[in-house]
Amino acid sequence: MTAFKAYDIRGVYGKDFDRDTVYRIGFFIPRLLNTDHVLVGRDVRLSSPEIHEYLVRGITDSGADVWDLGLCTTPMVYYATRLYKADASVQITASHNPPQYNGLKISRTDALPVGGDTGLKDLERMVVEEPVSPADRKGSVKDCSSFVDRYIEFQKTFVPDLSDLKITIDTSNGMANVVIKDILEDKAGIRYINDVLDGSFPAHEPNPLEVANCAQIIQAVKDDGSDVGVIYDGDADRVMFIDERGRFIQPDYITALIGYYYWRKGEVGAALQDIRTSRSTTEYLEKLGFNVTTWKVGHAFAKLKIREIHGIFGGELAGHYYFRDFGNCDSGVLASLIVLSVVADLKREGRTLGSFIDEIVTYANSGEVNFRLENKDGAIEALCSRFIDHDSPDKVLDFDGRRIEFPTWWFNVRKSNTEPYLRIVCEARDGVELKKRLDEISSIIHKFD
Repeated sequence: MTAFKAYDIRGVYGKDFDRDTVYRIGFFIPRLLNTDHVLVGRDVRLSSPEIHEYLVRGITDSGADVWDLGLCTTPMVYYATRLYKADASVQITASHNPPQYNGLKISRTDALPVGGDTGLKDLERMVVEEPVSPADRKGSVKDCSSFVDRYIEFQKTFVPDLSDLKITIDTSNGMANVVIKDILEDKAGIRYINDVLDGSFPAHEPNPLEVANCAQIIQAVKDDGSDVGVIYDGDADRVMFIDERGRFIQPDYITALIGYYYWRKGEVGAALQDIRTSRSTTEYLEKLGFNVTTWKVGHAFAKLKIREIHGIFGGELAGHYYFRDFGNCDSGVLASLIVLSVVADLKREGRTLGSFIDEIVTYANSGEVNFRLENKDGAIEALCSRFIDHDSPDKVLDFDGRRIEFPTWWFNVRKSNTEPYLRIVCEARDGVELKKRLDEISSIIHKFD
């Protein structure tokens, strides 16, 4: 089934999966996770009410109860999973994908993700192969939406003094709208845009990693003279930032800024980054005293690894940030509060967010470059032949595609787990070498178009 991915279930609703699929998913989740109740939250996408209806029907037909969380950000579901000590939860969302998409993110005890290697493949087999036989006693549905107040109070403990800041926040017509104004309260220096829940996402697609979707907030930051712009994705598990000059900040640089926040608090220890992360970030964190672990891309992998290394925080190029203080889960809202705290401190010192990032960045970076092609494996093999077999790299990481490192440059090549792309990140000491290396890599990949 095309909707079952490495991290979650996701696709075009009505094409890649339908209400019958959703019903069967709901029916088998309690058996998969050995529980008699399942927490369920949902986003504002137009198909979410129907998916919610059939998911609840499947869960209750299995004999298990539904604890209904209502409209939620995805991190709110993680929080509730731990708060209620639930063994199963589902968030209905397609995160940052276009409006026609939807999906389900499933978590187990302690909000650990259910991914391909931790139950999702088993669930897919059940959904495809096993018969459905409704229980004699159906489960019930319980309203648990009152947890939101506790979630808001928790997040408020991270709100800094923002009295000196001008802030522009783009909620992308998505789920951050549910809580962000209650968390930040009525601060005079905050301007919100696209702050009405609308599952058709009329202003722009809810994917701020695409800089084109940031055009509106970039202009608003410039027009208002804001110190920082904050833009959340559709389900608010990711967040990106715009500096005072209207520049989009590459998300892995924010990982370094989060390290600075903890360092300033006197907390230094283990930190997690993904395989695409800039050397600028790694070297900055190591200079502060952090022990940095590099690992696979994706929340299904990051949440397990950050627990394993007892990490204080972690970050990904896609704008996911993980926190020990949030049960080792990702939270766009918490990440934004930490960044705002740093920006407020910088301003009191007469510094800006942009100048701080400029101090961190010491390499020329391509960002993530996507190639749409069928023979992704052939292209990876050709790149490995050229740069591993022919040259002598300093280091090769082979757990998520390949990261091939040389003294003055490196690149990562990996297949997307959610989209039909081969993804490249390349970095070098200066722009001239970066262009040379990226051109060579691109020419090899284009042979497989």
